[in-house]
Amino acid sequence: MTGIAETFAKLKRESHKGFIPFITAGDPDLATTRKLIIELAHAGATLIELGVPFSDPMADGPVIQRASERALLHRVGVAEVLQVVSDARTETDVPIILFSYFNPLLQFGIARLGEEAKRAGLDGILVTDLIPEEAEEFADMMRRNDLDLIFLVAPTSTDHRLKLIAERASGFIYAVSRAGVTGARDEMSAEAEKLVQRVRRFSDLPVAVGFGISKREHLVDVWRYADAAVVGSAIVSEIEKAESPDDAVARVGRYTRELTS
Repeated sequence: MTGIAETFAKLKRESHKGFIPFITAGDPDLATTRKLIIELAHAGATLIELGVPFSDPMADGPVIQRASERALLHRVGVAEVLQVVSDARTETDVPIILFSYFNPLLQFGIARLGEEAKRAGLDGILVTDLIPEEAEEFADMMRRNDLDLIFLVAPTSTDHRLKLIAERASGFIYAVSRAGVTGARDEMSAEAEKLVQRVRRFSDLPVAVGFGISKREHLVDVWRYADAAVVGSAIVSEIEKAESPDDAVARVGRYTRELTS
C-alpha cells in the first residue's frame, strides 16, 4: 500500500476528511518552499501538492500563473523541486505529490524521473495535460517506482472517460469542481457533488475536490460528499501578499489553521 493509500485509509478508519494544500515550488524561493511544506504538515495537511513551475500553465488562473513566473525567475525546475522534497523529508512524512504539466517532466526524462522521485521521497504525480489514452509508458514508470498516478476529472468528462481514468488512476482521483482554470471563488459549483457521485460509480478510490475552494464553508460543504478538499489559489495568494519569506510562512500557517479548525 502506498503512502497516499495508507493516509486515506487512516482518514476513513477515523471518520475524518482530508485537507490538501497546493503551493508552487520556488515561490518565493526554494528555502521558503521547504519551510512551507513543514508548516503545512504541522497545520494538518493530509497530503501536499507541490506545483512544478511552467511557462505556459493553461489550466491555472492568474494567481498561480504569477507564482510560476516568480519561481521561474529563480530557474526552478524538476530537479530543484525533487531536491526540496528530499530536504523536507527530514522533518515530515506527510505524502507529497507533484502537480505538473507533462512538458517539464518529459524534458527531465521519464525513466530518470521515476528513480529520482522515489529517492526523494515523493508519493505521486498528477500531470494536468496527460490523457489516460497516452499514459501507458508513464503509468508503467510510476508503478515500477511505487508512485501513485493521479488524474483530473471534470464535470464535462464523459462516463467513458471516467471509467478509463478509474482503470488507470491510483492514490485518489482529483475532481475539478467546475470547468475553467484554477482560482478562488465565492460560491462552490453544484456540479462538483454530481461529479463525485458519477466517479464513485466507476472507482473505489478516494475523491478529492479542488478549484475554487477558499473559505471554511467551502471545505465543510465539500467534506459532506467527497473524501478531501484541495485549496490552491487562496494559499498562493497569501504567499503573494507576504512582505517577506518568513511572513509568507506565517500567513500560510495562520490561514490554513483558520480554514481547517
